Amino acid sequence: MEKHGEGFRVRYRLPDGALVSEKGFATKREADDRAADVESDHRRGRVVDPRLAQLPIGEWVARWVEAHDVSGVTAATYDSHLRNHILPRFATTELGELSRLVIKAWAKTLRRSLSERSVADVVGLLSMILGEAVDEGLIGSNPCRRLRLKSGDQPERPHADPDEVTALAERASAGNATLIVTAAYTGMRWGELAGLQWSRVDLDKQEIHVDARDGALHELHGKLHLGPPKTPASVRTVHLPKFLTELLAELRCEKPTARFVFTGQDGGLHRRSNFRRRVWLPAVRGDSTLGRSPIKPHMHFHDLRHTHKTWMIEDGVPEVLQHKRIGHKFRGVMGVYSHVTRPMIDAMLIGLQARWEQYGSKLL
Repeated sequence: MEKHGEGFRVRYRLPDGALVSEKGFATKREADDRAADVESDHRRGRVVDPRLAQLPIGEWVARWVEAHDVSGVTAATYDSHLRNHILPRFATTELGELSRLVIKAWAKTLRRSLSERSVADVVGLLSMILGEAVDEGLIGSNPCRRLRLKSGDQPERPHADPDEVTALAERASAGNATLIVTAAYTGMRWGELAGLQWSRVDLDKQEIHVDARDGALHELHGKLHLGPPKTPASVRTVHLPKFLTELLAELRCEKPTARFVFTGQDGGLHRRSNFRRRVWLPAVRGDSTLGRSPIKPHMHFHDLRHTHKTWMIEDGVPEVLQHKRIGHKFRGVMGVYSHVTRPMIDAMLIGLQARWEQYGSKLL
């Protein structure tokens, strides 16, 4: 291990006697750790030949994409990150030339045009790709490993009080008002609501079923299509308080032959961008000519999920049910040994019904 430029490098001999080096370690400790890894690999006979790392990243990415099987939406996201950010910078760079310092400097430039979350997503994809290069024996370690990207604490996302949800709904048409209320009182995602079919709504049992095959609406390359929800944990039954069942029943009576529960102005499927522009932004920003003051003007529709989560915490809903309801996997020992029961569900629905009767019943 020795100093090299602004960082450190590790030099060692391969079994055939060739002298090689790995550069770009930001600290002496990182270089020492890598040197220890190399010594361990030598003892176990698992030394990675750095000459294999001369493969350009662009060529490795092409192989990786060919072998990687993901949903259409995820594939489109990966393609966007690769085409717009990763390949323009690293396509001709050899795998072995990547270092933590290089990636940290690149991430710094990304922050000039992307949010911190987007930077993390882009660098996370690169880390995934390089991790598989490690698994294939092309490089000895992933330079993205333990890379800290956040430049500071992220701002807390806003959530709405029950009366604010009611006020937002009052500023929308009947169907869109019910959509907003359903989002806040179920925590369902936009795609799950925009793609919700009446065949998945059981008004008698007061349940919505998020299906594994077509439980969400996706927009890919400008085209809308039904597909699986975001994660396997998203496949779930969402129980409804009485008032929400009544609101949905009214909507059903208005359009008894409709396939989808929530539709756009022309009766077609909702597009997220259109809903945001035509419905959501006017509701949260208000309109002084109509005497409407702003209501959490920086709040996104997705923040209604934060809202629902906050309400469940306020009502003392068990954590296992909180995860189940919003479609998250409950990890760890508690996730293995905790289970949702009907009394838990009933108590949660009583709390939601009481909240509505106090703050929202004037919409009925």
